[in-house]
Amino acid sequence: MSLFPADILSEAEAIVRTFGAAGLMVSTAESCTGGLIAGALTEISGSSAVVDRGFVTYTNTAKTEMLGVQEETLARFGAVSEETARQMVHGALFRSKASIAVAVTGIAGPGGGSAEKPVGLVHLAAKSRSGDLIHSRMLYGDIGRAQVRLATVRTALQMLRELAQL
Repeated sequence: MSLFPADILSEAEAIVRTFGAAGLMVSTAESCTGGLIAGALTEISGSSAVVDRGFVTYTNTAKTEMLGVQEETLARFGAVSEETARQMVHGALFRSKASIAVAVTGIAGPGGGSAEKPVGLVHLAAKSRSGDLIHSRMLYGDIGRAQVRLATVRTALQMLRELAQL
C-alpha cells in the first residue's frame, strides 16, 4: 500500500529509473506541497541514487534562508509568483548536488486566495545545471486542498521528466 495514487507512483518510478540510468540527481523546493514531491520519489525503491535532497520552505523566512529567495522578490511579487518559483528552483539546484531541481509555490486552499491569486494557483519551475529552465503557471481551481497538492505533484513530476529530455 502506498500513500500516493497509482499514476503518481508510475511517474515517480519512471523518473527514478530514467534519472538513475542517466546518472542524474534531483532536488525539490516545496511550499504548498510540503514535501510530497520528494515523498513520491522516495516511495520508489532505489530512489536514494536519484534524490539528493528536498527543501520544504513553507514560510518566506525559510525561502530566503534555505534557498536564497530575495526579500525584495517576495515583497514585490509575493510568495506565489513566477519570480519566487524561479528563485526557489535556482536555490534548490545550487544548494544541492542535483542535476535537475523542481520548485513549487501556490495556494492550496481552502482559504488564502484572492481575485488576483485564487485558490488553486500554483507556480512551478524546473531547472537543470545546463541552464534550461521551464515554468508553469497552473490554475487547478478550488478543487480541495488535497487535490490541489496532488495535482501539483503530478505537474512537477512531468516537468522533471520533460527537463531531463531537453
